[in-house]
Amino acid sequence: MIIILSLSDNQLILMIMKKRILMAMMLSVGLVFSAAGQKDDEIRLIVRGDDIGSFHAANIGCIKAYTDGVERSTEVMVPCPWFPEAAEMLNEHPGLDVGVHLLVTSEWSEMKWRPITGESSISDKNGYFYPMVWPSDNYPPQMTFRESGYRLWDVERELRAQIEVALKNIKNVTHVSTHMGFSSADPAIEKLVERLAKEYNLDIRPEEYGVQRMPMVKSKSDSYEDRAEAFAQSIMNLKSGTYLTVEHPAMDYKEMETIGHKGNSNVGKQRQGVTYVFTSDVVKEAIKKKGVKLISYGDLVKEH
Repeated sequence: MIIILSLSDNQLILMIMKKRILMAMMLSVGLVFSAAGQKDDEIRLIVRGDDIGSFHAANIGCIKAYTDGVERSTEVMVPCPWFPEAAEMLNEHPGLDVGVHLLVTSEWSEMKWRPITGESSISDKNGYFYPMVWPSDNYPPQMTFRESGYRLWDVERELRAQIEVALKNIKNVTHVSTHMGFSSADPAIEKLVERLAKEYNLDIRPEEYGVQRMPMVKSKSDSYEDRAEAFAQSIMNLKSGTYLTVEHPAMDYKEMETIGHKGNSNVGKQRQGVTYVFTSDVVKEAIKKKGVKLISYGDLVKEH
């Protein structure tokens, strides 16, 4: 049987065909934009500066590493004495991506910080955090978080408080991270940190975006110049992909003479070196020459 379509039927078919062609074109354009956002041969790098809030010297170093250098994300330590200044400085630089550097330890021998929720199973006999996560020959028994007999409820209450104080005081918080990797002490704590990150919409885990740790070239010496040259060479060696490098910028101010613990001395000098590297013209020139795109944790979400 032969069916003769009316004019209105032909118009309907034509309209459907045009709609399908238009949708195909839109999908094609979308794919082009997606490819443009993440080119196969592009090199992206997150330079992260940790421990802002711990010292005035760290606050100055972390901000300088952003304003004068290549840092794009920084991790803030809420229970530390210089947090109020850090929050103020971070709000003055809203382009700097911020992570809440959750912590349950206080590692320095001559200066300590406490849980903001008060004494509990995660604090020592003086009310401070324990110095280290894992047992160590540098400390007597029962002096680490792992040996503390912590209750998961106390850990959750403290971490939740740290997140909420950060969100209340800082504008550009995008993610959480863990100081000294304490979440590895217990699978239950790993799940807790993950749950809190999701609850507060701060769940950005770089590995889920294919981010790799940047392979580092060893410096010839501890001189700031050699460290910058080694960092620049590390950048020049990068292949396509997205990378993360983490360090601790600070300034070698007088206050840093008191900072250290067994096995870690000259902290001020070492961290001043990080600030030097992150702001070095040699490093910035390598990034320009290699065509590296500096991004932040927040950019990982924006790109997907």
